[in-house]
Amino acid sequence: MRTLWILLGILLLSACQATGLSTGHSDPDSVPWELGFTEPNLMSVWVEDSAVVDVDGVFYRRVGSGVASGGKNSSPDAARGWRKGIGGNERTVVGAKIPVRIYVRWQSLVEPQSYQGWFEIPESARQIMHDAVTKDCPEYPELKEIRAGGSVQLGLAPGGIVQIWVRDQCQRPVKVARGQAEIVPLGPDLGRSGGNYFPLEDASKRYVEKYGIPYGSW
Repeated sequence: MRTLWILLGILLLSACQATGLSTGHSDPDSVPWELGFTEPNLMSVWVEDSAVVDVDGVFYRRVGSGVASGGKNSSPDAARGWRKGIGGNERTVVGAKIPVRIYVRWQSLVEPQSYQGWFEIPESARQIMHDAVTKDCPEYPELKEIRAGGSVQLGLAPGGIVQIWVRDQCQRPVKVARGQAEIVPLGPDLGRSGGNYFPLEDASKRYVEKYGIPYGSW
């Protein structure tokens, strides 16, 4: 009987190890990840649509829309550059492996103008995303207890500027790419809104009226 229990234990252990290999992160591209959008302080954005192509070439439609995360600091230089605390407003891209291309279409409400574009995620960024899930942070090893997956943040700025960050294993944002979107000829909501943009918040309106839009700072 004792021998039988030992054999059963070995079989169960082998099954667990096999399951870990198949459902864990042995495939470096098969890690959970989230997509988020951010904006410079007071440079309000409304994301109309986004899509993803992962490393297997699978196309995922409508993976996120809505407001982008941003700050409300109203000092004269508040809108210049990007906030240090990049992040927030992220959503899981269900079923997708690590991305190779991301599409986004958005309204830059302070201009106002509509932009869209496809943006490449470089191989170096994909490696950082993989490491964020599979490696511990040397400074804060306790992060492994709360780490859920990888993260991609698209910064959307006036003029159609797009900056991309991913988070490393210590949850620090790492800049991996910068791109230029094109103007959407049909305007907001692909012409379905009759040219009407989402309303601009009062704080953003007051800032732009007083200080203008700091083009070239992103």
